[in-house]
Amino acid sequence: MTDATRRLGWKDWLVLIALSALVLLPGTSSIPPVDRDESRYAVATSQMLASGDFIDIRFQDEQRYLQPAGIYWLQSISVALTGTADDRAIWAHRIPSFLGILAAVLMTGWIAAGLYGRLAGFGAALLVATCFAVGFEARIAKTDAMLLATITASHLALMQIYLKPQGHWWRPALFWSALGAGMMIKGPIILIFVLLALLALVIWDRKFAWLGALKPLWGVPLFLAIALPWYVAIGIVSEGGFYAEAIGDSLMGKVGESQQSHAGPPGYYLGLFSLTFWPGSLFFVFAGYWAWANRRNAATRYLIAWIVPAWIVYELIATKLPHYVMPVYPAMACLAVAAIFMPGEAKAPLWVKIGAGVYAALWLAASGLVAALGPAGLHWAEGHLSPLLVLAGVVIFLAAAAALLLHVIGRRPMALVAGLVAGGLAVTTVYGATLPRLDTLWLTPRIVAAVDAHGGCETTRLITSAFREPSLVYRHGPYDTLLAADPADAAVQFATETECSLALIDASEADAFLARAAALALNLDAVALIEGQNYSNGDAMSLTLYRAAMHATDAADGQP
Repeated sequence: MTDATRRLGWKDWLVLIALSALVLLPGTSSIPPVDRDESRYAVATSQMLASGDFIDIRFQDEQRYLQPAGIYWLQSISVALTGTADDRAIWAHRIPSFLGILAAVLMTGWIAAGLYGRLAGFGAALLVATCFAVGFEARIAKTDAMLLATITASHLALMQIYLKPQGHWWRPALFWSALGAGMMIKGPIILIFVLLALLALVIWDRKFAWLGALKPLWGVPLFLAIALPWYVAIGIVSEGGFYAEAIGDSLMGKVGESQQSHAGPPGYYLGLFSLTFWPGSLFFVFAGYWAWANRRNAATRYLIAWIVPAWIVYELIATKLPHYVMPVYPAMACLAVAAIFMPGEAKAPLWVKIGAGVYAALWLAASGLVAALGPAGLHWAEGHLSPLLVLAGVVIFLAAAAALLLHVIGRRPMALVAGLVAGGLAVTTVYGATLPRLDTLWLTPRIVAAVDAHGGCETTRLITSAFREPSLVYRHGPYDTLLAADPADAAVQFATETECSLALIDASEADAFLARAAALALNLDAVALIEGQNYSNGDAMSLTLYRAAMHATDAADGQP
């Protein structure tokens, strides 16, 4: 294979960018703010921009010391450049996530093309872009997309050094810079994925001389120069509170016991893998024996070390969420296309073929579930079927079935194409055409519309008790939304300023709210009813918006 066939040309990069945008952008501006994490990040970013304090991190009056400031800085830059700070447009906060996923896609293409050829680079990059879990993370404003970019960049540089220790200075510079950036995005999480792979390679090879090519004498200072200033500053500002909460409570707490009900037994990620890495899960499992048979190849060994140690560690950690293992997906994509474009002559034993057949049936069932998500989700939430979504679901399943059949009969590159078609259509259908239409689940946009319609003041104070989701705080404004402790407290808070206030009360707490309001001599009008389901906890909600009643003399003047 010549050097030319191992590189992606500028036209290839443009095609990859265009296809990735086509798959990953639909839904970015139409999906409302998602609860709870995304909206918490958006609120903290909004307050950071409003206050001009880019060191401390706050959600309303509370300290938010779970992650470093990196993602808030990136979102602040995006919001400032788009001029959307006053509009509270969530799509502006999501731009860094899209760019992070796009960077990971392109770097995956670079790695795979350098190892297995241009077509393999295309295939690996698009397996990441069309991956079901990645498609969601590209559309929400959290840390995980940018973390994926920094981890992929670290591995790109480390792999280059491992395969060829003598090389250009950009490789250790990229490695240490990416580590520093990752520390600013999600703290030491990047070290789990990178240092475990490095340790596994040293143990596997029983060689460590190549580590000198990392240039630690100037690399470590570069790493510290990127991450250390903010860590020192936040330690001073918080008087050590950041470290106690972010490391002691959040990070270390997740290891021994589950947090926020995000629990799962060992095997959790393995059980979800067919869906989370779909459609690439099929090609990776079929590549498993190829990878083991070619483990003496240095590049294959590196990719295995990228995947296995981190996967095992996350299976053992008590707190689990499907996207936690996403940083190993680029390596999985590279191995998947390697078995397609460089199959070799290794013959799998019978037991491997039987296992692959069983998994193929599971993957096809998962494909049916993915295909049904769009039309079934819309019917479940809104009570009607969309013929276009049904048609899209049929095409998705047929493309997935074609991918499986083509792989079985040996037409593996065409199988990859069919799988990518299924993945791309599924991601755009579910996230671009279905999620934005689930109005029953999107309570916040309807609440904000009702507040705007009945507020009567330039700035309306909204007091809410049962529905306390961060998306409402973000959309209505962190300084104009008051989260009451209970319905009686909501009445007390309302009484302090009735003229420009509205109260949002669920049917389950209406009696307590109205009783306390009556005791406070408040005369209230119910002006709007918003019904739906709070998807964060599964509760059905019937929310009434109250305002101070209009007196007869005021009504004549049209004043509340």
